[in-house]
Amino acid sequence: MNNRLLELLEQQGSEHYISGEQLSQALQVSRTAIWKQIKKLEAAGYRIEASRRLGYRLIDRPSKLTALELGAKLGEKGVAMIGGIRLFDEVDSTQNIAQRLAEEGAPEGTLVIAEQQTNGRGRMGRKWVSPSGKGIWMSFILRPGMPIHFAPQLTLLTAVALCRALRAAAAPLDIGIKWPNDLLVGGRKISGILLETTAEEERLRYVIAGIGISVNLTEDDYPPELLDIATSLRIQLGRELDRAEIVASFFAQFQQLYAVYQREGFAPIQTIWEALSVTLHKPTRLIVGGKATTGTPIGLNDQGALLVRMDDGAVVPLFSAEQVPPQG
Repeated sequence: MNNRLLELLEQQGSEHYISGEQLSQALQVSRTAIWKQIKKLEAAGYRIEASRRLGYRLIDRPSKLTALELGAKLGEKGVAMIGGIRLFDEVDSTQNIAQRLAEEGAPEGTLVIAEQQTNGRGRMGRKWVSPSGKGIWMSFILRPGMPIHFAPQLTLLTAVALCRALRAAAAPLDIGIKWPNDLLVGGRKISGILLETTAEEERLRYVIAGIGISVNLTEDDYPPELLDIATSLRIQLGRELDRAEIVASFFAQFQQLYAVYQREGFAPIQTIWEALSVTLHKPTRLIVGGKATTGTPIGLNDQGALLVRMDDGAVVPLFSAEQVPPQG
């Protein structure tokens, strides 16, 4: 029924309404059923205006990413690392798709992008708001062939590449990195990174790098409880951005930094990460192993751990912890 409903709305054009009664008669369903289908179209990224007196009109359609467009943008920026693009309208999680492809032998640089995720996830099993046609929900395969203890450095490298790409695309927004994997603007989250590894004999078989970027979401796309902690580039800038351009810009940055990392090690990445961090040298609460503590992050060590000066003056390296807002 959704396809037929969409046809009827499109026939009216963006300037004209069609009443709920007309839609009900044409589709031979109740007006309640029409309303439910309208909500499904809105969830898929269609903008539909409803008027009690006039009915419904289709204002805008979701802009879909295409392999042709992405390939052209990647080519313009000289990105050679992509080993194939897999586009989906809807998946549970791009991480799951990429992992299956990696197990089947897909090469490094295989990219999975979905218009919508029904069960997108972040660190610690958290769900990620990822409506259709409004963000960048993607995962790609890396096969670095290095010892497993280097994995945290790849997360930090990915954050640096993404931060630099978004700063360029969304100037003048002051976008920064919150350790270990979030990007913030004005203290609110716009992007998250999740790297999941599979190792064999203490060496990485492959890494799935998942990235979610809230690009063109509006405030209506967020549950009320998230509005104080999450935002989008569109909300902050007041305009929509080209998603394909952002994807290409990220991979141009990642390709460059990955080459530097493989050639020179972690030190150059560490320096850039520390310059882009928005949480260093600020007292913070940390959840470590389920227990809360306080300290001041002061930088990274050579392995990519966060160095935290605790209240007793001791400097402790942390590979896994959660920074949370101070109480009170």
